[in-house]
Amino acid sequence: MSHAALPPSDSDRGPTFWSRLTLILGPLAGLLGAFAMAGAGWPPTACYAVLITLWVVVWWVFEPIPIPATSLLPLALMPALGILPQAEVARAYGSPLILLLLGGFILSTAMAHSGAHRRVALTMVAAFGAHSSKRLVLGFMAASAALSMWISNTATTLMLLPVALAVLERAPSPALATPLLLGIAFSASVGGVGTPIGTPPNLIFMQVYENTTGTPLSFLDWMGWGVPVVLVMIPVIWLWLTRKLGDMPPASVPSAGPWRPAEARVLTVFALTALAWITRSEPFGGWSSLFGMPGASDAGVAFVAVISLFLIPNGEGKKLLDWQVAEQIPWGMLLLFAGGITIARAFEATGISEALGAQLSALAAFPALVTIAVICLVITFLTEMTSNTATTTLMMPILAAAAIGAGLAPETLMVPAAMSASCAFMMPVATAPNAIMFGTGRFTTRTMASEGVVLNLLGAGVITLVLVALL
Repeated sequence: MSHAALPPSDSDRGPTFWSRLTLILGPLAGLLGAFAMAGAGWPPTACYAVLITLWVVVWWVFEPIPIPATSLLPLALMPALGILPQAEVARAYGSPLILLLLGGFILSTAMAHSGAHRRVALTMVAAFGAHSSKRLVLGFMAASAALSMWISNTATTLMLLPVALAVLERAPSPALATPLLLGIAFSASVGGVGTPIGTPPNLIFMQVYENTTGTPLSFLDWMGWGVPVVLVMIPVIWLWLTRKLGDMPPASVPSAGPWRPAEARVLTVFALTALAWITRSEPFGGWSSLFGMPGASDAGVAFVAVISLFLIPNGEGKKLLDWQVAEQIPWGMLLLFAGGITIARAFEATGISEALGAQLSALAAFPALVTIAVICLVITFLTEMTSNTATTTLMMPILAAAAIGAGLAPETLMVPAAMSASCAFMMPVATAPNAIMFGTGRFTTRTMASEGVVLNLLGAGVITLVLVALL
């Protein structure tokens, strides 16, 4: 299945009345926001920051032009209007976390090109799904979550879909389709929570947290929060989706076939890279301290791995990676992420974040459990309608300032929001995995919404309880 199966955005369909209207609504919303800020006595730079932010948000949500193109507006306008220096904006677009995301994208592209991800998935499915249809669904979900921790949730879903459809053709009952397909989609979204490179909201949090506190977080720091959430969420989703399957016998799973040299070599590089990320600074200072390399970074590890892929033969007369394959990564996602970082820095530089935090300082009056639960629910249902990256971009600096204003550690409010942005299960348009599976025609929007609304609530509960225990 190709990306053509995704519902086209307005910008893909050509100009329509709605897209022309939203072209105007973006700058108009920005101007109204700027005039309101000016009337409240804010300085011009803060007014301009709100103008650009509202303009960008409207265009991100309604897509009258492609989202990556919209993400260039902060780069063009922030320095011109004196909100941020050009050098500060450039640093946002060349952030170490953007470079880490770039390296992660190229590594996952190499894995997909070699077919190694399919072998990992089929091996896990075969290990889990030998006894019943319920176990089969769990196998696909475990494979989807594990792969999505390291490659994009869209690529994970597209790779597993043809395997799942082949299994459904041999299934003893059509009742298997909905839990299997929704299980793969929802697990791909949840799996991204597990590592910093799993989904952009994780890296947005890490960037804003570092800007706010001056303390960088390591790969292992995030995994200490993310992996427990994934380990709890996947069984919860599985139990809910398979509650009506009973003891249905399993369908047969396609064979992965014999190992190819390219698969083994790419998986070896990927495993060593993951190990280097996890042990860079821990335990006991990690290998960066052991070898006297205090400047080592996760992005640097990723680039060393990428270079090695261009050097290692694939056993078939070529290298594991060439530029024709590497350049297929989603470059637009890097621009979206960079635009978000720029907006966050503008909010901090103009004092908007601090003012919003002061307004939200009343959060300190509520128990942490209640506050985190409300944040999880709001972000989860908001993400049903908007990009999770755009939502996280806007909320992270606000929540950081709110936490400080309430006398809380910033991560107390920021981490639950970042994770909840990956847990929208109701609508086909909420995430790419949802849209891909809905495109199969095997279930209705009503089915997805009825299954997803319960999981939205359960997801908010799981994230709340796990993070209250960990943070």
